[in-house]
This record gives sequence, structure tokens and C-alpha cells, in this order.
Amino acid sequence: MLLVNAAAPIALLLAVPHDPHAAADSCLANYFYGTHGQQDVFITSDELCVAAASAAGVFPEGALVPLDESGVGAGDGGRQLVWLQHDAVEPALEPASFVDELDAFLAHLPSVLARSPAVPENGQIVLGAGDSAHTPAAPPALLHRTPSSALLAVDPSTALALDQHLPRFWRASPLPPSPVPLLPVPRSAIERVRAILAGLKFDPVVASLVANISVPQLRADVRYLTGEDARSEIVSRHSFSKGVLIAAEWLKERFEELGARCELKPFLSGFAPNVICSYDGSEDTTETVLISAHYDSRGSFGSVRAPGGDDDGSGTTALLGIARAIARRGVRFRKHVRLCAFAGEEQGLYGSRYYAQEMREQGANLTLMVQADMLAYHAPGEPAQLGLPDRIGTPEVTQLVANLSAIYSPELTVGFTPACCSDHQSFHNQGFPATQVFERAGPIADPMYHNSGDLSERDNYDFEQLKSIAKVQFATLLHVAGFDLEESSD
Repeated sequence: MLLVNAAAPIALLLAVPHDPHAAADSCLANYFYGTHGQQDVFITSDELCVAAASAAGVFPEGALVPLDESGVGAGDGGRQLVWLQHDAVEPALEPASFVDELDAFLAHLPSVLARSPAVPENGQIVLGAGDSAHTPAAPPALLHRTPSSALLAVDPSTALALDQHLPRFWRASPLPPSPVPLLPVPRSAIERVRAILAGLKFDPVVASLVANISVPQLRADVRYLTGEDARSEIVSRHSFSKGVLIAAEWLKERFEELGARCELKPFLSGFAPNVICSYDGSEDTTETVLISAHYDSRGSFGSVRAPGGDDDGSGTTALLGIARAIARRGVRFRKHVRLCAFAGEEQGLYGSRYYAQEMREQGANLTLMVQADMLAYHAPGEPAQLGLPDRIGTPEVTQLVANLSAIYSPELTVGFTPACCSDHQSFHNQGFPATQVFERAGPIADPMYHNSGDLSERDNYDFEQLKSIAKVQFATLLHVAGFDLEESSD
């Protein structure tokens, strides 16, 4: 978390559309605070560097903004900077109001926080269960604002609770405590993906394997995660809820029953753990292929219910469907494989950030990763679709996924989406080849997005589309990791 001290020199903010190569050779790379929304964020008081970067055309005229630091640094431990970004959604979903949602949120945030449960140092909270109120050290300070983004300074505990109070089409992304390395994907890693692309062709065995994903089982799994199944005790999978811990244990048990080796991997006090499952490769290699989803959820403001049927019960269920097909057909991978269900996504990609950073520090040999986030909503009157990221991600991995969709799920119409900022971004920021699969080649259209009505038993929740996209993710895994079938497998 970035803590700002009022005694520091006046800072300059530069937020430009994401391009990992634009500033890589500039002194600005020393002041990189990550990609937030679809913006690369730099903060510096180095005027000489700014002047040199401006002269070199690294950023457009007018992109540099002095930060209004009034009120920043109040309190004993400094303040946390948090980037707020408006999601790309269909205009029809926007509320018809003369009051700007974010302005109203900022006006009411201090009083809302005073009535809200605090995020504990250890353990979990149950939203709405009457926990002690959270009293922030100082009111939030608005440092920068555009129609689609804002930069806030808040106390650290407020930063962790913002997702509970934000308007539903806004998301929060905390800035790190200090500049982070600007890490474009290495050319050698890109060339490895290009080689896979060049050799890609239809494989009838892969087609048979991906067809093993079962729609009835997808339905049963997602209903347990949402609490629609009467046997489920899950009311919410919010990262600080009781239900998310039930979900974590349930996912670990299911993946282990299906032959994976799993662990619940903590990353930050108070959050539910990541669920990390592995299949060892049969070859003598360190190469690893990773597919993922996030299993935490977000509901409506003021409600303890957060079923997350589409966001992201659908992606998590796809992982389970793939694991079931692996077990059913006796798949043995040649390269190492990881299936990861991340927590903390809704608070700012916390779980995947910690895990991707750990993999980078360990020198992981990650060939590529594909994140599945929101796969099941099928807008009325539109064909079944696969949306791929228009900006954040590795183009070669995105192209590989698009080609595999054409081969194994030709029923999907493939295109780009401006919907952004899922867990693949954490890996992309660490220089790993990564992309995302999404339910629509366009903005978010699900009317139950970040809503307590995000259930699976509703109009336009399409299990066939979910299966089709899961087939693409599974085909990517099979082609990139390589595989053999056990002799007893039919």
C-alpha cells in the first residue's frame, strides 16, 4: 500500500493508457506505480525526469497533473492511495440520475465508514453481522478526478473496505507502497508463444477431451457456490465473509478428489486464502501453464448477500469442469499445470498480485496464464460470445486463445472487450504472458453485475456459453502443456 506523507515534495501524477513499452526506456520507469484500470500510473517529484520524458514524447501534452495533497498525511501512519476506475458497461445499465454516483459516494463515505465493520488484523468478518464500527483516522481526500477515474487518499483500513461502499460500476485498486518494476513480457517468452501459435492445428483427441465438460455438473457446482443449492451454507463469498472460507475448503476438497494437489495459500491478514492446485508434469522441465478464476464475490450495497453466480462463480465453475474432465479421461500433463482460484479480486486483485509477485521472485518459468472472469451472461438477441482484452494482456496469448476458440468452440463469436482489470493483469504486470476470457465481445451487459441478484437461475444465464468458453480455456491448457492419456482411459 502506498502511504503518502504530507512532508514529501509536491508530487506529479501521470496516468496514460496502458503501454508496457512506452516508458520502459525512460527515467519514468523508476516512478511506476502499476497499471490501474487501463491506465499506467506514474507518480514523481523529479521535475528533470518529467521534462526529459516530455521532450522525448513519452506522454501526451496535458497528461501531467499536480496532485492536490491537502489533507494527505493526516493520521499517524500516513495515507493509502487508491485508484478508482469506472467499469466499461453498456450505457443502458447506467443509472438514470442527475446526481453523479461517484460524487455522491465521496460525499457520504465518511458517514458510511463510521457505521461500517472494520477489517480485522486477523481472522474474518461477516458483513452485516453487527461488528464494531470502523472509525477512519481522517476523512478521505480526493487528489484527482476525471469522468471515469479518481485518485483517493484514505487510511489503510478504509482502503480494504472500499468495495463494500463503491457504486457498483466502480472498482478500487490500491497503489503499492513504492515504485514497482516496469516489466514488459520478455521477447523470449513471446517467441515461445509464437512458436505454439505457428504449430497450432486441430487435434481430435483435444476435441474429445474438451467435450467432456458437463453442463449438468457446471450447474450443480455453481449452485453450491451461490448458495442456491439448499445443501450449501454459503450466503456470500466476499473476501472477508464466513461463506468464502466455506467455499475455499469446498473447492480444495473438490479439486483434490479429482486428482490435483492443493493448498490454501494465505496472502494478507483478514482475506480468504488463494486456492492453488497443481498437476506435476511428466517431463523434466520447469515450464508451467496456469489457468485461473477468482472465487470471491461482491453484492449490492447494504446487503449481506453476494452470490457471485456470474462474477465469478462462472469462471470458478469452469475450472472445476476442467478438473473433472481431466480426472474422467485420465489426462497426464507433460508440463506442470496450476489451477488457481484467487481471493481478494474485488478489493483490487490482492490475491493474484501476491501470487504473481511470488512467482516472479521465485523465477517461475510460466509459459502463459489465462484468467476466466464472467463467462455465463448471454445478452438477449446476441450470439454466444467470447470477449478478449482489448488492451491489457499479451497479444500473442490473446491470439492463441482466439484461434483455439475457432477450432474447438466455433459456436462462439470472438471479439475484443474493454471490460478489464481481472487477475490476468497481476501476471501481465510481472512480465508473464497472460490474457483473459470474458462472456462478451463488448462492454459488461449483465444487469446483475456486482449485485446480490447475481444468481445462476435467471434469464440469460447461459450454461452452454459457459461450457463453450471453458472448452477454450481447457484446449489452451492441453495444447500448451502437452498431455498423454492413461492406458485405461477410453
